[in-house]
Amino acid sequence: MEKQQLGASNLFISKLGLGCMSLGTDENKAKDIIKAALDVGINYFDTADLYDFGVNEEIVGKSLKSVRDQVIIATKVGNRWNTGRTGWTWDPSKSYIKEAVKASLQRLQTDYIDLYQLHGGTIEDNIDETIEAFEDLKKEGLIRYYGLSSIRPNVIREYVKKSNIISVMMQYSLLDRRPEETVLSLLKENNISVVTRGALAKGILSEKALTKIPQQGYLSYTNKELVELVKGIESKLVKNNRSMTELALKYNLNNETVAAVITGASSIHQIKENAHALQGNPLTKEEYLLLQELSKQTNYSDHR
Repeated sequence: MEKQQLGASNLFISKLGLGCMSLGTDENKAKDIIKAALDVGINYFDTADLYDFGVNEEIVGKSLKSVRDQVIIATKVGNRWNTGRTGWTWDPSKSYIKEAVKASLQRLQTDYIDLYQLHGGTIEDNIDETIEAFEDLKKEGLIRYYGLSSIRPNVIREYVKKSNIISVMMQYSLLDRRPEETVLSLLKENNISVVTRGALAKGILSEKALTKIPQQGYLSYTNKELVELVKGIESKLVKNNRSMTELALKYNLNNETVAAVITGASSIHQIKENAHALQGNPLTKEEYLLLQELSKQTNYSDHR
């Protein structure tokens, strides 16, 4: 599988990454899915300390231990479980980040994390202190690089201005084109890569799309609008062996700022299906413009 450079780093990640949150807690099943990902050429694995109370990191660590030098492990920090594990609080403090990284390293059974991401962020945070924590971890050799996982433009702008982030993970799809407004161009100008999640829009942009459209719609789309959009794509673009999944994933990757699309998988079949979708030629200019014409841009008003 083709790899792309992540920002200005020396990390080269597969265009398709595995989002590990959906692996579940059945260790054997999860290991089989991770092995399938490795078999199709995926080298980028994204987890977080929040997932399954850390069990997800443990499974990822065990599964990748034998190939540690061949893979890129990305995890996240900032959400702190309360004592009873009934919820979590936001804590981007330097003291917590430096405490949390040690627990993640232990669970992942590794001496270093390739990409450590702040799992959210608000403009009210002490951003300078948070950046200082990540820079300290780099100097200590506990992390190689750090990034941001956020959809908030004001937060992203602050980190672009003040930090050495190499990437931003964000929701982006044909049905959620908010990043196109300002964020993608800003990141491109600063040589910061985007890693996207949600490219298949909860399955709406995958195979059998018409059966997966929620009655209540999706984001700013009504159910009726989604049906019309999917039918339009199927009639005008799903041809010549182009699948809906292929169009959705390649739409994201058509933007040169996007280094990889992250998809979850609860089965080996899903891994193979998504990897197969990235084979073949990229979208033509005509296909890309038609997809944009069929969809619509939303705005960031609900994510200031």
